[in-house]
Amino acid sequence: MTASTRLQHHINLLEAWATKWKIKINETNSTHVTFTLRKNQFPPIFFNNILIPESPPVRYLGMHMDKKLNWRQHTVKKRKQIDPKFKQLYWLLGIKSPLSLENKVLVYNVAIKPIWTYGIELWGCASNSSIATLQRCQSKILRSMADAPRKYQIARSITISASHPSKMSYKKEAPNITTV
Repeated sequence: MTASTRLQHHINLLEAWATKWKIKINETNSTHVTFTLRKNQFPPIFFNNILIPESPPVRYLGMHMDKKLNWRQHTVKKRKQIDPKFKQLYWLLGIKSPLSLENKVLVYNVAIKPIWTYGIELWGCASNSSIATLQRCQSKILRSMADAPRKYQIARSITISASHPSKMSYKKEAPNITTV
């Protein structure tokens, strides 16, 4: 018995249960995703004799999951969310801001960092290119905060602690990375 036939069997049981308890389930708002690395097609899934469309990317609890679970679309969406937030806060985080570097890091940790760290526990299987996309974005923001040159590897110079954001420093002369 394949996974698709098991799924269809349990959907039929769910239909019977919903009918028994007089619960109406909207079939038109339902989609399904088959998580697999295989390229072949799978049998369609029906609910109340209505075809449930297959959706390659699905959004669940803010996580954008595709059928291969490589998190590519999720990182692209998060990157697109970070850009307007950074532009909105540029007057606080930018070069001409009167805030100290410690205060800029506090603003960064409160407003921007939660966007890309949400669901980070599930990124163990993310590709290196997806992670590099967010690292480039983070470096761009950190360079802007510290007024560092473009070719400078800012991640080696700024220490951002997850437990104590104020334990951060910027050293132009000796690049050392300390990540907690």
